[in-house]
Amino acid sequence: MMRFPSLVLLASGFFASCALAQTAHQPQPEPVPMPPPIVAPIDKPYIGPIRLTVDLSNNVDRVEKVHEEIPVVPGAKQMVLLYPEWIPGDHEPAGPIESLAGIVTTVDGKRVQWVRDRVNIYAFHVPLGESAKTIGLDFDYLSPIKPSAGRIEISNAIADLEWNEVVMYPAGYFSRDIPVDTALKLPSGWKYATALETTSTQGDTIQFERTPLNTLLDSPLYAGLYYSRVDLSPTSTDIVHLNIFADAPEDLKMTPEELAEHKNLVMEADKLYGSHHYKHYDFLLLLSDKVGGVGLEHHQSSEDGLHANYLSDWPHGITDRDLLAHEYTHSWNGKFRRPADLWTPNFNVPMRDDLLWVYEGMTQYWGNVLTARAGMRTPEHTRDLFARVAANFAVNPGRDWRPLVDTTNQPIISERRPVSWVSYQRPEDYYTEGELIWLDADTKIRELTGGKKSLDDFCKKFLGVYNGSMITDQYTLADVVNDLNDVAPYDWKSFFQKRVYDLHPPVPMNGFTQGGYKLVYTDQPIEWIEKEQAMRGYADFSTSLGISMGSRRGHAPSGIISNVWWGSPAFKAGVTPNMEIISVNGTAFTAKVLKDAILAAETDKKPLQLQFRDGKQFKTIAIPYYDGMRYPSLQRVDGNPDRLDDILAPSKSPLPAM
Repeated sequence: MMRFPSLVLLASGFFASCALAQTAHQPQPEPVPMPPPIVAPIDKPYIGPIRLTVDLSNNVDRVEKVHEEIPVVPGAKQMVLLYPEWIPGDHEPAGPIESLAGIVTTVDGKRVQWVRDRVNIYAFHVPLGESAKTIGLDFDYLSPIKPSAGRIEISNAIADLEWNEVVMYPAGYFSRDIPVDTALKLPSGWKYATALETTSTQGDTIQFERTPLNTLLDSPLYAGLYYSRVDLSPTSTDIVHLNIFADAPEDLKMTPEELAEHKNLVMEADKLYGSHHYKHYDFLLLLSDKVGGVGLEHHQSSEDGLHANYLSDWPHGITDRDLLAHEYTHSWNGKFRRPADLWTPNFNVPMRDDLLWVYEGMTQYWGNVLTARAGMRTPEHTRDLFARVAANFAVNPGRDWRPLVDTTNQPIISERRPVSWVSYQRPEDYYTEGELIWLDADTKIRELTGGKKSLDDFCKKFLGVYNGSMITDQYTLADVVNDLNDVAPYDWKSFFQKRVYDLHPPVPMNGFTQGGYKLVYTDQPIEWIEKEQAMRGYADFSTSLGISMGSRRGHAPSGIISNVWWGSPAFKAGVTPNMEIISVNGTAFTAKVLKDAILAAETDKKPLQLQFRDGKQFKTIAIPYYDGMRYPSLQRVDGNPDRLDDILAPSKSPLPAM
């Protein structure tokens, strides 16, 4: 070939011209037409009740066996069955369709083969005969056995049953128009709790009252061997129970002091909202180190998962104590009153999340405030937590490119999978930055009105309407602004524009300054936070080196880096997540050794010498950092009104008459 370059060129040119001639008449690719869309939901009654039976008795294999009998509309040629995709409270298309198996459909007892929609994988087409009356549907929901497959929902002692995982329903209808008769079989001897009403019990099988599909899916059920039911009702007309399921019977024990504080929580919520929107409310609390923790709101109940020692080691669980208050607040904010475009007619219409900074951000704020008012945390504990949130945003460069409102899209973007660079990607800041914005609003109202009004008054107006109603009431940003202006006239539209929609506003600390405090940093750790972090196997150097480390709960923090703050000293030196610190200045790593070295460098001005394992390589990185540990806290500013502690103090209002 190298000896005859001219022949090679001639040949290649010849074949190229032939190829051009052959393709001159070849058509360009064109798109294949899309199949017809799934019929849109219409607000009309479905022909009759779906009969749903769920068998939860196989808790060894963690298989939930489902049988449905679905009446057919006369004359229909096919039925499209939908598996719920968009789950309220998840804010994302999170229906676990990957966990379904063994799907079998019959028509009037004769097996027919379903066909999955070619575009919408959550839709199943079932062909029908001329006079079809009933579709039979059977499938298995394979609940995760290993954490990599999803949150563990079932153990040998506890089950968390979410009805959206074990039902399909006809397309073309609002979920509120589809009635369901539901039966459940439990393992022998298990107890259960749910907001649903029971009509009968035969052995281990329970029959529930007929209910619309939307109410069923909003009424999860906890079941288990070890169960305790505690009455938290503040009045005879506001019925609230705490239903506790645990790994072991000793984890159920509650002291009189703990009981009083949980009762205070419900009472403080009554005083705050001045209404309720449930027939009765059931906290479903699982205390487990085997079943995965969860926090998910529902209108008349909540799924609340905490570690097994929540009650048995009460003094050392301060950080987690706002979970119940947060999910309870959602009964008002998110379930009863809901952003207009977050309400959907069924569970397969996409949600839009742009007002999550109200739905979740304000709920995050009230979760912390109510926890303090109930005595479940001290005001000092709450101030310390607020300080940590603000300090995190002070070293969060993600605010340079992503406005807060865009973080409300994150559940849809990532389906809440972990991200590599949390501070730069700022995945769901609408929760915690949102709570600082609502603290700002609360203290601003108090400032504007000379302490005569507060965000409490806004909540009564905004969330306390239609007492006793369980019909979702939609709102828009204009509704939020208008109700705030009725409480305290101000340019609230610009207030939120700057903080939520504009790019890189200042870290929202006005709530501190208007509340009589300022954020400061010292070398002195917050003792209770240090203890809880150590118990959790967590070490936090976010405001100093810009790293954090974690390990299993109850173990000393490992040197494996879980997070690196973008732009921090560690980041600039070349540290990345998943690297493991082996030694600090020649001494084997522990969290204390690293802290001591950081404090020493503040004086001797010598760069830290950290040895890392990065896969199969070892490397030593010098970090020239000399500013100490920088623990954040709130410091009282003399002469300024102490509005923050007024916010955190128990309410002086009487219980409302409801």
